[in-house]
Amino acid sequence: MTDDVRDTNDEIPLVLVHGFLSSSEYWGSVDEQLASGRRLIAIDLPGFGKRSHEPSIHSITGFAHWVISELDSMGVERFRLLGHSMGGMIVQEMAHLVPDRIAALVLYGTGPEGELPGRFEPIHESRRKVSDNGTDGTVSFIVSNWYVQGSKDVWYETSLAIARKARTETVLGGLAAMEGWRGVGYLETHEMPTLVIWGDKDRAYPISQELALFQGIPEAQLAVIPGAGHNAHHEKPGLFCALLEDFMANCPRC
Repeated sequence: MTDDVRDTNDEIPLVLVHGFLSSSEYWGSVDEQLASGRRLIAIDLPGFGKRSHEPSIHSITGFAHWVISELDSMGVERFRLLGHSMGGMIVQEMAHLVPDRIAALVLYGTGPEGELPGRFEPIHESRRKVSDNGTDGTVSFIVSNWYVQGSKDVWYETSLAIARKARTETVLGGLAAMEGWRGVGYLETHEMPTLVIWGDKDRAYPISQELALFQGIPEAQLAVIPGAGHNAHHEKPGLFCALLEDFMANCPRC
């Protein structure tokens, strides 16, 4: 088993699904705190992190089915679900596929539009750069845009090293998966308690994407982290965890 699983007394685990160019290691700034008092499962998606040697998946629906199958193999029937960025698209798809299994949903730095309107550069431009010039320059540019301080952030080098584990096929497949996905039509069907988290300096997702989630999902709450970018859990880990803990502590069905 390559996924990071920590057992505690909480019978409903919290499942973390990372985003594009990331891995289970990405939660290192918050995993100890989030694991306190509950079982924590941090997934490595195929083609990324500890699974970078595995064939990549080229659709959000394909990723969603894979995560569901992985949880089935662990014997996990009911769970809380947190998805970041591309992982947020994946967990929205899971909420459509297996809504009764999800006790609570956290959509972090994500939106219902796969093409990412307002992103620091269009996805098709990132794909062109990778196809024309390889992954190195494009990956470092993408990672730098995840932080308010860009490449000067203390987490930049760690995140870049994780991102560089992905092969060219995986990078192109992930970009195509996001670009080809749209979840707007599902929003009103998500009936589980939902928290939307967004850093107000996020250059990947504009506030319009977060408002679409907040206004479209019946039981959604919205939390904005000031002074944080796309990776608010790195830049403001204490506030990020406090928001999650408050949501789960006050969620009657979690």
